[in-house]
Amino acid sequence: MPELPEVETIARGLATRVVGDVIESVWLGSKPEPLKSPAAEIVSALESKNILDVRRVGKHIVFDLAPASGAQANKKPDAQWIVHLGMTGSLLVCAPQTELAKHTHAIVRLASGRELRFVDPRRFGRLSINEKFEAPGAEPLDVSLEKFTALFRGRKTPIKSALLNQKLLSGVGNIYADEALFRAGIRPRRRAASLTRDELRRLHLSLKRVLKQAIRLGGSSISDYVDANGEEGFFQLKHRVYGREGKPCLVCKGPIKRIVIAGRSSHYCPKCQQ
Repeated sequence: MPELPEVETIARGLATRVVGDVIESVWLGSKPEPLKSPAAEIVSALESKNILDVRRVGKHIVFDLAPASGAQANKKPDAQWIVHLGMTGSLLVCAPQTELAKHTHAIVRLASGRELRFVDPRRFGRLSINEKFEAPGAEPLDVSLEKFTALFRGRKTPIKSALLNQKLLSGVGNIYADEALFRAGIRPRRRAASLTRDELRRLHLSLKRVLKQAIRLGGSSISDYVDANGEEGFFQLKHRVYGREGKPCLVCKGPIKRIVIAGRSSHYCPKCQQ
């Protein structure tokens, strides 16, 4: 599933290419799973709208929309198109003559002559309309150390599970939780409440650093992820523990282990993480 760096990369790429363009028409496929809002509502909210902004909120991509003509033209947004990519979803800006991918569920035709296509083979992604969408948890790139520390105070769940709790931090997923915990020297099974203030300080810093580095490298392409141009990211080349079970730790040379916590794989180094 695309995590914060991948969604941020896609949102930034889309913003540079479609902000200021006008949606002329919308085609939606026949599969019901991707539609969290009724098809008619999505079409009505998108057609004849100017794209004011494209940004990430948690793991969601938010398009801020406003009427393209009339008294409200190009002013404050009156609707938001919310896209969640699910496990295998992608948003691609294409020329109309580009071959249509098999699992295309939405085509947004733009006044510039291009098309914005939502492709999702496994159909876990979701399209919806909102007026003011907000993430349920804190923004990992902006959260202060004080608030970060308070999020985990008294929690008996493993710190890995707490990092993945979207009601606490919105956007962190499996890859970047593993990588941040390794860089902070903390085992994923440690209870969140057992972490000292110094350990939480290290984790707070490590999480922000790994997320920012991943964004700079365009995210991690380990499955179906591509950006808005259809290109892969490169952060998978910087993974220190994720997906490296049995391989030598890049620090101590001991083998990386994989365990399952609450149904999710977790990768760590038994020597470097305590």
